[in-house]
Amino acid sequence: MSDTLTLYTNPMSRGQIARWMLEEVGAPYDAVLLDYATTMKAPDYLAINPMGKVPAIVHNGTIVTECAAICAYLADAFPAANLAPPTTARGAYYRWLFFAAGPVEAAITNTAMGFVLPEGRDRSAGYGSLDAVLDTLEQAVSGTTWICGTQFTAADVYVGSQVDWGLAFGTMPARPAFTAYAQRLRARPAYQRQKDIDGTLIAAMQKQG
Repeated sequence: MSDTLTLYTNPMSRGQIARWMLEEVGAPYDAVLLDYATTMKAPDYLAINPMGKVPAIVHNGTIVTECAAICAYLADAFPAANLAPPTTARGAYYRWLFFAAGPVEAAITNTAMGFVLPEGRDRSAGYGSLDAVLDTLEQAVSGTTWICGTQFTAADVYVGSQVDWGLAFGTMPARPAFTAYAQRLRARPAYQRQKDIDGTLIAAMQKQG
């Protein structure tokens, strides 16, 4: 029996990350486009993700939400794509996946929303400070081609999306290491396919008003 793989997404969302990962995997998939105000909050989708948010995937009946989890799951579910290191060499892989999902996401979001930590309370926040997060992320993408060295992995899809979006929206400074990393990511055929697909969908949605 062949795999069934469905992506639930909106092109103007983090669903772009999941689609990029799916394009890297190369397995056929169906995409269901959801609207923020209606279908994302409908009972049939809430049964998949009670948060009423995208993306989500359903693979042979298995539901996975959260972008970092989707990336890691797909890398394991489709090993032929070679998007995860051997299990004995996954230290950097797990480290930076979770770093991007935790400290990077929190620090960037809080800063963009104007949240300011009270003086002396850095230790109470998991990310410490935005500067500490950015300095650490810069080290992670410096000195090697990819997060795990010479092998492109699912961690690059997730971490790379954070960097790519941060540069595009101005929420991350254009440090040389970040821009060089983003340029390498943007050269990948799967990245370009995802941008073409979601870009076309966004243009159609905007045309409809």
